[in-house]
Amino acid sequence: MSLVLKNQPSWVLPIKNPEWHKKITTEFNIHPVTAQILVSRGFSTLEDIHNYLYASLSNLHDPSLFQDMDKAVARIIKAFKANEGILIYGDNDVDGMTATALLVEFLRNIGAKVFFFIPDATSHKKSIISDALQYAIQNKCSLLITVDCGITAAKEIKHVIEHNIDVIITDHHEPTSKIPHCIATLNPKLLNSTYPNREITGVGVAFKLAHALTNYLIESGEVDYIDLRSYLDLVALGTISDMGALLDENRIFVRYGLKELEDTKRIGLKKLFRVCEIGEGEITPIDVASKVAPRLNSLGRIADPKKGVELLLIRDENQASLLANELDLYNTERQKIERKASEEIDKYISDHPEILNEKAIVLYSEKWHPGIIPIITARITKQYNRPTLIIAIDNKIGKGSTRTIPEFPLLPVLKENEDILINFGGHNYAAGLVIEEKNIEKLKKSFIEAANKTLDEKDIISKMYLDSEINFDDLTFDFMESLKLLEPFGNENPAPLLYCDAKQVWAPKIVGKIHLKMYLEQNDRMLEGIGFGMAHRKGQLKKKNMILNVAFTPHINVFLNKASIQLQIRDFKIKDEGIRPRKSTKKPNLPKK
Repeated sequence: MSLVLKNQPSWVLPIKNPEWHKKITTEFNIHPVTAQILVSRGFSTLEDIHNYLYASLSNLHDPSLFQDMDKAVARIIKAFKANEGILIYGDNDVDGMTATALLVEFLRNIGAKVFFFIPDATSHKKSIISDALQYAIQNKCSLLITVDCGITAAKEIKHVIEHNIDVIITDHHEPTSKIPHCIATLNPKLLNSTYPNREITGVGVAFKLAHALTNYLIESGEVDYIDLRSYLDLVALGTISDMGALLDENRIFVRYGLKELEDTKRIGLKKLFRVCEIGEGEITPIDVASKVAPRLNSLGRIADPKKGVELLLIRDENQASLLANELDLYNTERQKIERKASEEIDKYISDHPEILNEKAIVLYSEKWHPGIIPIITARITKQYNRPTLIIAIDNKIGKGSTRTIPEFPLLPVLKENEDILINFGGHNYAAGLVIEEKNIEKLKKSFIEAANKTLDEKDIISKMYLDSEINFDDLTFDFMESLKLLEPFGNENPAPLLYCDAKQVWAPKIVGKIHLKMYLEQNDRMLEGIGFGMAHRKGQLKKKNMILNVAFTPHINVFLNKASIQLQIRDFKIKDEGIRPRKSTKKPNLPKK
């Protein structure tokens, strides 16, 4: 059997609970398949389902639930009234850019004296916050607010405080060891956190700070009204780009933020949408994740991420057009750099198949650009379903990115190797690190040994969790409308994955060189399916009238103003190849960014 076939995912059938399924269908008057999706995804109470389906802005959590929020607000208000310089220090990805733009715009709108600083992602310095310190001193800033970063920078922040600059941390990453000592720390992942949404992103935390400041300003009579809804476009953009879990509060942020994006007043975003060929009207999380985010992220990867914040804040139409086109050029350059490194890595793995005898992949080189490493690491992790660490070396310092699978959280193994790391931070499913070149082999050995000890063979087989069986007769436009209740789709709330048996009535065709178009029939109804990137599997479908198990996501395809239901084929098996039963009502957490 070919490697391609070996790498096909294992199907896991949906959970069945007839009594609970009937109760959901009756209570919410929804399609039985939609109800089954909710059963499969582990919803256990009617209240949870109601909150999931119908949550609104009024259901957002109170920002005062963050410990230290009162201290953060008091210090910012003091700076505002005394006309102190405030420096916003943001991470260099889209989450950091949007969080920075949000706080800069909010503070400027209330009349504060505010500056911002975004570090260069390609830097191999042991500490990049030192650049921000010099910038703060030059601009006479006595308050520094971090966004989407800072929780792992205790030493650097101590150095900032020694220069009589107060610090407020707003972050959402996991603390790794010592918590920085500062005026206030807003982070839902602190050990003693009382904030209900642990999965809020960096821009979400920044929004909560703006919300708390708004509450104070209105209650104290300083202002009559602040339109917080106008910042939700930034929150949605950052949350989707950072692969924030689209559940709970994040789901509300994105649902309402997408509406703000569709009618955004930000000239820079409008110009960027035009460059991305996003038409007017409905904007989807896929549009953001596949078109907008890569162009903004390209700045943080190979150029100057400060331009991303400038694009989000810019008011001049001509400058906005120039900047949007510049982002597009950087993205093209980033793609070239990424493609070259990807080809080298793919060839190396192909030439050294023994790498796959281990349950983790660790690679390092001086040839690779550090900015594109996270993208490649995520792809390799997904492709081989193994924890992956890739390190780019420059001037004897390695900058690494690591991604993993649900069964192998990263932070414990990184903490075990803390003594040989210059710095590290992130989440259990995605983290970054800085290490001296002389220590890389030691880290590689430790990382692979930990994976081999923790993971079984079954863990490194990728799994496809099916939500519900469905018949072609149920795939109507009314049903497609009912699925909108489950939107927005994204990380931890993926588009429904349905399955059925169907007959292949015509031979499949290759379209666009790499995609597979299929013609499937069930009960005298024929539907077209498109398997993106599946052209290599055409050889499996030589016989006519084969019965297939097909896993797919339905969508509405519009061609020449005529709408039809098409199946986005996620996988297929020849009938009776076998499918795994689902054993648990709870899926493991999906990997985050």
